Amino acid sequence: MFSTLLDDTTLVAPWISSSFPIIRIVLFCLVVACAIVIIVTTLFQNEESNGADVITGQQESYYSKNKGGSRDGKLRLATIICSCIAVVCVILYFVTLLVYKG
Repeated sequence: MFSTLLDDTTLVAPWISSSFPIIRIVLFCLVVACAIVIIVTTLFQNEESNGADVITGQQESYYSKNKGGSRDGKLRLATIICSCIAVVCVILYFVTLLVYKG
């Protein structure tokens, strides 16, 4: 029943048929931009270890663990935010494909 309502072109407003292709292009560009940001922020993050030095086996102090934490924390936050934006944009992109096929 729902698919027959969507297939009926008389129920679709003209602004929808003209704006959905533009919305899809914008969503695609957002996904590409987020993917680039995710790659860059992931490459700039320091790799994490369990806190032990490889050569001496000593545990790191609180200061040495957190001296670069602000930069890495911001990079992790940017990675998470861009990942969420990309997921939402991909879902919206495919919803627009399902709702209006044109």
